[in-house]
Amino acid sequence: MYQRILLAYDGSVEGRAALREGAMLAKRCGAQVFLLSVIVETTGIRMAQGVEAAPLVQQEESHKALLKDGVARLKQLGFEPVAKLVKGEPAKEIAAFARQISADLVVVGYRKQSALARWWSGPSGAYLVDFIGCSLLVGRNVISDEVFEAQMRASGAPP
Repeated sequence: MYQRILLAYDGSVEGRAALREGAMLAKRCGAQVFLLSVIVETTGIRMAQGVEAAPLVQQEESHKALLKDGVARLKQLGFEPVAKLVKGEPAKEIAAFARQISADLVVVGYRKQSALARWWSGPSGAYLVDFIGCSLLVGRNVISDEVFEAQMRASGAPP
């Protein structure tokens, strides 16, 4: 069914849950896995670039570490993921990478926000489906380590 699955990963609890859910689906489908982390560029961050680069370098290093962690998690499950780190607006960057790799499915996590936070955050998550040309799975199933390991073993993944 799915041949190329893009996992958008930010290292959050919700992101890790989506990573697990996407990995289980990829195992069942025998799909190739791609991992994307987006450094969100805000006006404040762009202004800081002109003043001091240290916070930006720190943010980039943090995202590189998150991506490395996600790759390690997927490799433990028997995948050889293609990973990419980009800067920009998440929905647009996820969609651009999905098109670049001809993804069949994009998997993202979900973090509940207040109405005010959604209003201030703009189109980041709310309109992702408008930007992508493939299926979208919003991973919300929090799976215990035991259940996850049992399901992965059943699908032939290394323990």
